[in-house]
Amino acid sequence: MADPGGAGSAPPPSFRSPETLSTAAPAKVNLYLHVTGRRSDGYHELDSLIAFAGIGDTVTGASSDRLTLTVDGPFTEALPTGSDNLVLRAALALAEAAGIEAAAAITLTKRLPVASGIGGGSADAAAALRALAALWSLDMDQQTLGDLALALGADVPVCLAGESAVVAGIGERLAPAPSLPPAWLVLANPGEAVSTPAVFAARAGPFSAPAPVDRALADAGELAALLKERRNDLTAAARSLAPVIGEVLAALEAEPGARLARMSGSGATCFALFAEETEAKAAAARLRAAHGAWWVAAAPLLGDTRGADF
Repeated sequence: MADPGGAGSAPPPSFRSPETLSTAAPAKVNLYLHVTGRRSDGYHELDSLIAFAGIGDTVTGASSDRLTLTVDGPFTEALPTGSDNLVLRAALALAEAAGIEAAAAITLTKRLPVASGIGGGSADAAAALRALAALWSLDMDQQTLGDLALALGADVPVCLAGESAVVAGIGERLAPAPSLPPAWLVLANPGEAVSTPAVFAARAGPFSAPAPVDRALADAGELAALLKERRNDLTAAARSLAPVIGEVLAALEAEPGARLARMSGSGATCFALFAEETEAKAAAARLRAAHGAWWVAAAPLLGDTRGADF
């Protein structure tokens, strides 16, 4: 347990009791990711279609006279629980912005791999902002919450919004994504953490043009066809640092019913897109049997995370 002493229109958390609130932190999935440029401060400009998967972590906040963090779940060992933890940073930043004492007993149930390209830490930080804003009865405008989110990390704003979005800039410019069709994902992570800064440093070649999605998609096949016209520009760099990513992509591509296989974010988690739940769950079962050391999960593709519960 960590004890550092003394942290609008976002999706509402679900109430457990008047003094305890719990909110889901769904996995973020970059359906495509183009690197479109680099700013003078070293940050890269991106163009990405981000959606979510129906699996993730959970952040619970309860009334307390001090700020504490307890972490449970299958992915706790690699997670910092001190001042570097994004949930604690989110709590402290929110309390400072509100001019109040940071006091809450926070529990993070960690189901997503750490440093895996699916926004686990970012989703956790966003969930903490939502849960604590409600627990502390804060009437904070969306711009202030958005600024806090961006200061915590480039993926936190889209996780805070909780809806699929076309993302530009370094993650701060969000536009609503067109309606996404019903579809399923199989997520696979080989158990090798990949550093996002290292992946960006290893990226080579020209920048890509933006290709934002501007039309609704009828079904999973149409979504796959559109995504095949785009790519993840960080894949080659991530594979140079973690060659096992190529093995994960090949295994996903070989599964019956897989419409597309791609790496998410800076890796190492990859996903395959399926039209049917039965296909996705069967693929996930086969991959778990064949690759026992991998983390594998089948989950629905979510365009809106409000009401999500794990």
